[in-house]
Amino acid sequence: MIDRQQRKIQNLALRANILRLVRDFFTRQGFLEVDTPIRIPAPAPEPYISPQPAGGWYLQTSPELCMKRLLAAKYEKIFQICKCFRREERGHRHLPEFTMLEWYETGATYQNLMDRCEALFDFIRHALNLPETIHYKGQAIAIAAPWERLTVAGAFRRYAPISMDTAMQTDVFDKTIAFDIEPNLGTSRPVFLYDYPASTCMLAALKPEDPDLIERFELYIGGLELCNGFTELTDAVLQRKHFEAELENRKQNHLPPMPMPEKFLDDLSLMPPAAGNALGLDRLIMLFTGVERIDEVVAFAPEDI
Repeated sequence: MIDRQQRKIQNLALRANILRLVRDFFTRQGFLEVDTPIRIPAPAPEPYISPQPAGGWYLQTSPELCMKRLLAAKYEKIFQICKCFRREERGHRHLPEFTMLEWYETGATYQNLMDRCEALFDFIRHALNLPETIHYKGQAIAIAAPWERLTVAGAFRRYAPISMDTAMQTDVFDKTIAFDIEPNLGTSRPVFLYDYPASTCMLAALKPEDPDLIERFELYIGGLELCNGFTELTDAVLQRKHFEAELENRKQNHLPPMPMPEKFLDDLSLMPPAAGNALGLDRLIMLFTGVERIDEVVAFAPEDI
């Protein structure tokens, strides 16, 4: 029987290999690896995300704003592997400091991101010489592409006791997603959950044919949420209104005030049509190692430092 320490060594070795493969994949696809600041003056004000103050600024919750500014500066295909920080996040699947993969591509949409996500997993699977079916949490999951694509409204019809519209009207959307829908997602093959209600992400573009929805998706495998991608909102005026509304919401809920990311908003008007995806690498490594606790795929959990 392999003891816990030996399993941890094996997991960290696989982690290093996967990080190398991610870089290899995007480099082969013509992406430029970038390195943006971890400490920033103003993160995007988003509901349910608590940034970590650091010397009058903040540790990034995501490299999103800086990477979009690079798109505005005519960098067309970029990716980054970096540390991100969020307060009050700790659990079997959460760390207050975690590793994120983000990539952005001009001229792309959220549909293109789904295709590239499938290609990334396929590249890793082939490089690791893994079979088309993996096992996670006692489930046999066929990870070879193509994957299922399911609208949020369709997921409510399939798994929830109420409709998506009713969940939004009664303010139980997040609760219904968490308890009725997520446990059923990706149990036999990966699934992209897409076309979210417009109010669920203030950084995503509206769906042209249905402005009540946004062009956003999340990827689930074995009930594990792995990434969040969308076609980018490039309307600086509308983006400012979204941020102002969230800052007012923070004020009403007696949360600490946050500054407006003015330089990002200045550059947003120069940003071309694009799409971007944020993928939690620690969770991806959990999936490929078959472990259920995020502590098993990082060198140090917070309590060990």
